[in-house]
Amino acid sequence: MARRVEVTGAGAVPLIAWEYAAAPVPRQTPPGTPSELPGVLLLHGLMGRASHWAGTARRLAPGYRAVALDQRGHGASGKPEGPYSREAYVSDAEAVIEQLGLGPTILIGHSMGALTAWQLAARRPDLVSAVVICDMRASALGEESQRAWEAWFKSWPLPFASLDDVRRWFAEDDPWVLEQPRPTRGAFFAELMEERGDGWRPVFARRHMLRSREPWVSDSHWEELSQVHCPALVVRGWDGELGRAEAQEMVRVLPRGSYAEIPDAGHLVPWDQPEAWHEVVERFLAEMAGAAGSARV
Repeated sequence: MARRVEVTGAGAVPLIAWEYAAAPVPRQTPPGTPSELPGVLLLHGLMGRASHWAGTARRLAPGYRAVALDQRGHGASGKPEGPYSREAYVSDAEAVIEQLGLGPTILIGHSMGALTAWQLAARRPDLVSAVVICDMRASALGEESQRAWEAWFKSWPLPFASLDDVRRWFAEDDPWVLEQPRPTRGAFFAELMEERGDGWRPVFARRHMLRSREPWVSDSHWEELSQVHCPALVVRGWDGELGRAEAQEMVRVLPRGSYAEIPDAGHLVPWDQPEAWHEVVERFLAEMAGAAGSARV
């Protein structure tokens, strides 16, 4: 079961979150009502949306209060012209945790969402109990990366005539993809499209996405990693964007870091190999819970 919840982000931007539960949540229950279950906030990557986390959220729902957020500029949330800064994204997540009474919460982030997760954990340790970082680099990507993305966006054959065309192009025909063709990539992008008068187009503005990734181009984020004092898991796919050497250095920099890698997975690790992903995350959460229990004895 998933319940749509309206929250307010930084600068009064309207945000939409989805709360997943093993049993229906009574309609009269206010969104910020405290729960006996530990909270989990799931943060999608650039261009993503909360619904991408449905499988993970449902898997966690029996033991956790699982909430997935449509971040600003994405999904059903507000799409202002700005700002799309790191400060804005982190402040939005902070506001959601406080408004929904999730803290201290476990943050699970993919790509951009992972960066938001560890930056928030560094800034507000009182709100975060653990972090899962999935396929996000800490190093600056360089100006060429931004130019490549601009060119990639221009290459999209918009509008798409059908969702089948969307799936086919992103899974098989996209010339900018370096990893092997994957049907999961086509399905992932099909979920990001909406039908308009002339065909299927993305639910987001591509100019907003470029602004959102500008901080990755010139800034590295190693210092914030060193300030994350809660348990943190770094996960990479063998064919993803986060290389093994950098991932292991991230684990070394994290005060309480651990590491997992998943074979036959690209950047979209949780969707390329969902069972392996769930196993890795559930093991980390179980170990964290066990360590907390031992500390209380």
